[in-house]
Amino acid sequence: MLPLNLAVLPWGILCGSLAIQNGFSALEAQLMSLLVFAGSAQLVAIELMAKDVSFVTLVITTFIISARHLLYGLSIRKKMIDKPLKWRGPIAFFLTDELFAFSHHHRAYQGKLRLVYALVAGASFYLAWNLWTFFGIVAGQYLPDLTNLGLDFAIAAIFIALVIPGITNTSTLVACIVSGLSMLYFKTVEFEFGLVAAALLGMTTGYLLQTKEDKS
Repeated sequence: MLPLNLAVLPWGILCGSLAIQNGFSALEAQLMSLLVFAGSAQLVAIELMAKDVSFVTLVITTFIISARHLLYGLSIRKKMIDKPLKWRGPIAFFLTDELFAFSHHHRAYQGKLRLVYALVAGASFYLAWNLWTFFGIVAGQYLPDLTNLGLDFAIAAIFIALVIPGITNTSTLVACIVSGLSMLYFKTVEFEFGLVAAALLGMTTGYLLQTKEDKS
């Protein structure tokens, strides 16, 4: 997890500084990372709140963005279903995109040692995220607007690194392409639910293609 902990540094700094520059108190900004612990949802929520969008738009958008964690949980359910709640609860909380990327090995979460490994890996990312958020909070109070430094590219870079290895078939590739192109179009026309619509279009396309491949 160490490379990912370091790679998320600009992302965390951006999140903390963006919160401060949009009227959050230092405590509110830090609590957001401590309690929500969802980088993409936090950044989107901060920007939407800064634009004074409706509460319904805020809830629906962050819900859709975070809904992928339900899929993560379903994906590793067979590996965790026989584990007691003292293991399932903490691992569920720490199950970020980064930890999920390491969950595909057939022996993941099998045995106490691997459960401890998963918890330590997830906790290390949690600590790093909150530490970088703190740095961003401090920077946001004493430095000029950090959003102009291009730190938000860290978000794209990390997700590209996580997604590319998972593109192993045509349906997944097409789903990614459809989502990307749809988002570019919706961004151009300034569609308020563009992110949600692009994600749904990509998932639907991928599902239909995968279903067709399974039947053939």
